[in-house]
This record gives sequence, structure tokens and C-alpha cells, in this order.
Amino acid sequence: MRRMIILECADDKLTGTLDEAAGETGLLIVSGGNEIRSGAHSGQAQCAAQIAAYGHPVLRYDRRGIGDSEGVNGGFLSSAADIAAAIAAFRREVPAVRRIIAFGNCDAAAALALYHDGQLDGLILANPWVIERQDDDDVMDSPAPPSAAAIRARYWERIKNPRSLIDLFTGKIDLKKLLGGLAKATQKDAPSGLAIQMAAQLSVINVPVRLLLAKRDTTAMAFMGAWNSDVFAAVRGHPNICLSSTDSASHSFADDAAKTWLLEQILQEIGSEGGT
Repeated sequence: MRRMIILECADDKLTGTLDEAAGETGLLIVSGGNEIRSGAHSGQAQCAAQIAAYGHPVLRYDRRGIGDSEGVNGGFLSSAADIAAAIAAFRREVPAVRRIIAFGNCDAAAALALYHDGQLDGLILANPWVIERQDDDDVMDSPAPPSAAAIRARYWERIKNPRSLIDLFTGKIDLKKLLGGLAKATQKDAPSGLAIQMAAQLSVINVPVRLLLAKRDTTAMAFMGAWNSDVFAAVRGHPNICLSSTDSASHSFADDAAKTWLLEQILQEIGSEGGT
């Protein structure tokens, strides 16, 4: 059964949706950017229903200032209290739950990495956001400048395309611009302050963490640039952390193959408790 619940966060009331099931391991879904709890194209609502069918209760919620919730939207870096409120409400509403695994995509993944604070039994972090902006734009509302990793991938795809050689020889491609782009693509992005904070938190985590990436998503490419840097060396060698990827460009895993892969990955992490 699916029902709405109210979460208390400081002086504000947040709205959540609980998909009930009998299992002792629950999934907490944290929305990224300014997305409401149903997710892009209702993807999170569909995922919740599927996970519940496998025997796991699932809680989704709108953080402060988003959707049906009260308060001011302070962005993902101000969401520690929202996450804590959701965990407390989950345990209150479903007292049979003994373990809570949290899933977040994009800046929600970053928020969970930063603010899990020992309250969760595992993290599933998809396409984690490691790009810092120079303004106050929300990460989901305007595109970030492409990382060097994304630029390299783009130029590699063009170089592999025989049509690009024809366009180059016929003058349709600006050689000067191409050389400038290739020079930029060879540069390595210095890890952002956000990436450094995330690495510091993950390097000492004592619960399982599953990192999930859509290979051709630009946010995932930026994360891989950070992942392969010295800053993440301790994280790469951490026994509790694993990284998997699927060949998709969809940031929200919206294509059928990516959607199926994501569901399988979540179920592997939380385990099946006798559903369909």
C-alpha cells in the first residue's frame, strides 16, 4: 500500500510518500536538484513501487521548499536536516525496519555522501555531483560547463567518426578550433572542494557504498575525473566501496536498459526479501 506521511524538520513540515512492504530492509530515496519526490517522468515513484514489490518498504520525500513541503529551499548543501528527518520518520512509521539503505542521484548522491552521519546502513550513490558553481544556480536547473573528461569523450567520438575526417578536409570543421579543443581536452580537472569533501567522508565510511554511473552522462564523467585523481586514492581502495557503470548517456537512467540495470543494482545492494 502507498500512503502519504508528514516529516518534521525543524519548524517545517515535509511531505513524504511511503510504499509499504513487510521487509526489514528499507530504501530511502533522496531526490536530486529541485525534483519532487516522484522524480523525473515519475521514475522514482515507479522505482519505489518495484522495490516494494520485492518486499522492501520505500520512503520518498520533498525536501524543504520543494513540492508539497514547507520551508525555504537552501539547496543540497543545506539538506542534512532534511535527510535526518526522513530517516527518523522512516523508523517511526515502519518500526519493523532494521536497516535503511539510501539512494540518491546527482547532488542527492553528494548530499548523502556528506551527511549520512552514521544514521544509515548503506548508500547507493548514482552519478555523484562534484562540480562547484560560481553562482547560486541549482545543479539541476542549468547545465554545468563540460569537464575535461566530458570534452575528451566528445572529441574521441568525433575522431572515431569517418565523417569528421571528410568534414575536416573539406573545411567544414575549423582546424584552429579543433586544435584548441584538443588542447583543452588533454588538461586534467583539479578536484573541486566538493570532491575533496566527498572523498574525505567516503574514505572513513563504515557501511557499504555502491557507486553507479551512466558512462556517457557528463556528470558521471566529471565524477570519474575526480575518482581517478589522487584525492580519491583511499576511496578507490576502500573495502566497503564498489563502483559499477552502464553504457548510457541518461543522467536519470531513463532508457529501458539503464532503468533495468539500476533496479538490479539497487536490489543487489538491499537484497530480496521474498517479493515478486
